[in-house]
Parts: sequence; structure tokens; C-alpha cells
Amino acid sequence: MSRMEIWVVPFFGQGHLFPCMELCKHIASRDFESTFIISSNLSTSVPSSFRQHPHIQVIEIPSSLPSPPPPQPQPASASASDPMHHHFKHHEQMALALQNLLSTRPGPKPVCAILDVMMGWSTEVFAKFHVPTVGFFTSGACSAAIECATWKSHKELDTIKPGETRLLPGLPEDMAISYSDLKRRPHGPPGGPPPGPPPPLSGGPRPFIGGPKKMGPPKPGSQPMWVEEVEGVIALLINTCDDLESPFIRYISDQVGKPVWGVGPLLPEQYWKSAAAGSLLHDRELRTNNRKSNVTEDEVIQWLDSKPRGSVLYVSFGTEVGPTMEEYPQLADALLESSSTTFIWVIQPGSGRSGPPRAFLGPEGQPGSEQEEEVGYFPHGLDSKVGNRGLIIRGWAPQLLILSHPSTAGFLSHCGWNSTVEAIGRGVPILAWPIRGDQYYDAKLVVSHLKVGYMISDDLSRTVQKEDIVKGIEKLMGDEDMKNRAQALSTKFVQGFPKSSVTALDAFRDFINHKAA
Repeated sequence: MSRMEIWVVPFFGQGHLFPCMELCKHIASRDFESTFIISSNLSTSVPSSFRQHPHIQVIEIPSSLPSPPPPQPQPASASASDPMHHHFKHHEQMALALQNLLSTRPGPKPVCAILDVMMGWSTEVFAKFHVPTVGFFTSGACSAAIECATWKSHKELDTIKPGETRLLPGLPEDMAISYSDLKRRPHGPPGGPPPGPPPPLSGGPRPFIGGPKKMGPPKPGSQPMWVEEVEGVIALLINTCDDLESPFIRYISDQVGKPVWGVGPLLPEQYWKSAAAGSLLHDRELRTNNRKSNVTEDEVIQWLDSKPRGSVLYVSFGTEVGPTMEEYPQLADALLESSSTTFIWVIQPGSGRSGPPRAFLGPEGQPGSEQEEEVGYFPHGLDSKVGNRGLIIRGWAPQLLILSHPSTAGFLSHCGWNSTVEAIGRGVPILAWPIRGDQYYDAKLVVSHLKVGYMISDDLSRTVQKEDIVKGIEKLMGDEDMKNRAQALSTKFVQGFPKSSVTALDAFRDFINHKAA
């Protein structure tokens, strides 16, 4: 009997691509053919070992198509030179390519398509061919749950005052919303709102989903964008597990009235084996890297080996976001002048520049694409000032290696979901400096619910100062109870891929088989 086929369609960026590839592997291990649909500009991010899997096929859609469909009306603020204009044009091209693929590919149609929720606009394409769709959150459940809960409680939250908190019905008491939770700086496209507290219920700027009709963050009191995006799906998968986010998974299931499964964290198989053995991870063996860096993995290992156990702070904001140009000197002063902590500091090309995150820019702005190096924060002489007390990494860093090394004791992070679970799984406590979107609620999960980290500041609506950073580093690196809690939480990962997620994936398999019967 031939295997039924499931398509998986990721959003742009490695934070979306990697979890979707791991999901493909889990699906293929459950008697399905797994077909990974990507834009051709992401081709170099897909390792050959993935392509060689006997039950996974990679189909590349050209990133530039000769005959795009007629353009839809653009808002007055959009122009041909606007990055968002190119983002929407790429959606149109992708939609046309998916239609062509579904109409011309021989054989039966896929039994379902799993769509990154950031690709929710493509639900309509699959509906035309009667292919059911399943939504997939590459982020965690907490952020989506809080967005939904704050929307439903908007009247109560609109009256919140400094020093007050409000419980969110259906969510744990430790996730009560404070005034400072709602007071933050927006990080959006050029020409957006000026710095200052945004409308209280925006949930932070979200990536732009769909088309021009959804441009910008939701208006105060309106529903989160993901709620509309998943209206047409038959189920939801979330890149998390019961051990980390059980109450939030249940909350989302109650709200959408559809099956919701935590099927992660979707990290490489070697990650789980390494966690069980307590051994080092080598990024070069796990993920294709086509990014530039000023150091090799061996040089990073050599540097870490020279430092005492539990002495190094790892500082990284991922590949798409970061502090402002005004905040980078504050961070440098805190690391160089006011703290005796040894550190690894990753500084990406273009750090501190304004404008939309790279994931908004379409194929020519995606991680892994060939671009001229962007000008960003890196003052002359920084390397010499740091000396041997710190290691400055410009560009790509072997994050899994650093987090798994026994010398690493803390992680100053933007709290992107992948970074968050990678640190939790290796027992590394977090100093949270969220920048936008779901990172704020990932940080709240880490600090308030899991209690394995601190916030960089109590007021994220203002510029983070040197004093905030110094105080945060001292608290994080000196808190033995925090380190013990982080280690205790990591033991849940020592047994390998979470049992609850294995059960969830089996339940998803049975659900799809039943639907197809």
C-alpha cells in the first residue's frame, strides 16, 4: 500500500525553516510521504542529508516567476520601493506557483497541507483543490494564548494602571498581565508609529500576514491575526510540549474548538541524544551554514575550554532583530567596563539599523541569501578592548555548541522561541531582552511561569541602559537557585524527544488517517 502524502509549507527565515524540516522527519516516520515546499532562494539552507531521506521530497518553487497574477490594490502607504510591496508580490508569486503545482503534478493530491501560520494566506489556494490544511506555529503556545486572552479581556486591560496586574481568565495566575507588559516600544516598518507605548492590545507588532488588508499590527481590541489565519484549518500543531506549556496548549484548543497538539520542541535528533549524554553539540554537523563568520567552531571550543566551568555569558539576539543603535553602546559599556563576567557576544551585520526585520523583506532579504554586508554597530577597536575576557563573533555563531558547553552559565537573549527552547534544554538560565512580537511573551513564560530567567528591564518602553544590563547580568550569573531550577527543568529533555510530543504526533497521524478514510 502506497503512503499518503503530506505537504509542509514553511515561512521564510531559519527560525521557521528548521522546525518545519524536523516536522517533515517526524511525519515521514509515521508512514506518510512528506513533501517540503520551499522558495528556491532558500535552497542552500536545506542540507543534503535532509534531501536524501527516503520518504521526504523537496520541491522548490522559483523565487522569481515570469507571469505573476494581476496585482491587488495596494494601500496608499505602499509603493514599488516599499519592502512590504515586494513581500506581497512574493506572496502572489508563491500563490500562483502553488496553484500550478497542485494542478499539474501527477498522482493523487496530498491528504493535507501543513502551513506555517505565517503562510495562512495560502489556505485559500489549497481549498480550491479540496486539500485540507493544518496550521503550524513554529513559535510556542504561550505567546499565542496571551494574545488571544488579552484580546478577550481588552476592556479590563484598557484601564490598568502602573503597579496593577490583571488575571487572564483561563491562564495560570503567574501569567497575570501587568502595566509594564503592555508598555513597550513598537518595532515596525519605516514610517510606522513613533517610539512610545503602543495601543495596549496590539500584542506587539506581528509579521505581516496575508496581504495589504492586514498591513500593520491589529487595532486595539481587535483579534490577533493568527485567529483569523487558522479559521479554515482542521487542526493546529505547535512547536512545544506539555512539559513546558501544557496550560497554554489547552487554552488555545478551548478557544479554537479544534484539535491542538504540542509536537516539539522540533530540534535535531542529535540535540536530544546530546542532552541525554551531556555532550557537546556541533552545529556544523546539524545544520547547513552558508553564513559568514570571523571564527570557526574549533576556535569557539578552544576559547570556551580555556574558561572555568559555569563562568561565561552568551549574548546573542538571533539573526533578525536586535537592540537599537543607541542601545548597543550601553551593552558594550556594560560588558566591557562594568562587569567582570567573561562573555561571547554575537554581533550580526546590520546590527542596530532601522527598518523591518529581515524576514519581512522577501526572497532577496532572507537569511542565507547573498547580499552586500549591511553597515551596523561595530566601533573601531572593539576587539582589542575586549581582549581575552570576551569573544566577539561577527555573523554566524555556533549557538548549539555554545549552549551545550559546560563553561556557559547564562544567555542574554531576545527570547526567540528556538533560542529559548535550545537554552532551556541545556539548563542555561536566560536574561531576557525581547525586541518584538511573541518574544515579549516568550520572555514572560521564562521569567514568570518557568522561573528560569530575569527581564533586562521593568520598563521596555524606554531605551535599555547600562545600569539595567549590569544589574541583570549580576543577578543572573550570581543566582545559584536560578541555575538549579534551569538544570532541573532541563532534565525533562534528558530522556530525549518529549513523550507527550510523540503521543501528540501519533494522535495527529490517526486524525489524518481517519479524515482520509
